[in-house]
Amino acid sequence: MTPERFQKIKDVLSRRQPDLTVVMDHVHKPHNLAAIIRSCDAIGIGDIHGVSRNEQKVGVNLKAASGSNHWVNLHIHDTIPSVFDTLNNQGYKIYTANNSINSVDFRDVDYTLPSAIVLGAELDGISNDSIQLADKEIRIPMDGMVGSLNVSVANAVILFEVQRQRQKAGLYKERRLDDTLYKTLLFEFAYPEVAAVLKRKSEPYPELDKEGQIIR
Repeated sequence: MTPERFQKIKDVLSRRQPDLTVVMDHVHKPHNLAAIIRSCDAIGIGDIHGVSRNEQKVGVNLKAASGSNHWVNLHIHDTIPSVFDTLNNQGYKIYTANNSINSVDFRDVDYTLPSAIVLGAELDGISNDSIQLADKEIRIPMDGMVGSLNVSVANAVILFEVQRQRQKAGLYKERRLDDTLYKTLLFEFAYPEVAAVLKRKSEPYPELDKEGQIIR
């Protein structure tokens, strides 16, 4: 572990947004998973949610997602109502991306509040549950012949507006992770292989010194 690498990890974790997440409504394609997760990491999202009736399929596809899942945790749920209940109990506002007469311009939403963005797969679109249970539907204005964007592109467009708003509000200026989670992620980011072994054994992580070296 070099000092430069350790400092970068600390800088990244200091900008993580624990009250911001993405929900993937039956998105399974590896290239879409990889691109969505990469964009989430880029703006400081550490946990995202996937809804699928086939958790094994998502797991296999996630392994093909170019290693981008190393920095973002994906939580799998069986149904949309189950993940929405979880997010509602945590105080999130839930915004479903859907081009309908009821949707509002995605730029007209306040994302400085705890926010969850819901995205549907290209083929099947967003589910009825995601539409009916969301706090609001949002859309990306389109002026061309094509009526929609690739799901990973739509995700990036929305998330960088979210980042813009949160930067303006100063939400990236101070660390927002609590001390326990910060220390846990610091070790997992710095020593992923060691962390995986200790997690399988249900053993605690050792402390790190100021240079990022394990204190033995």
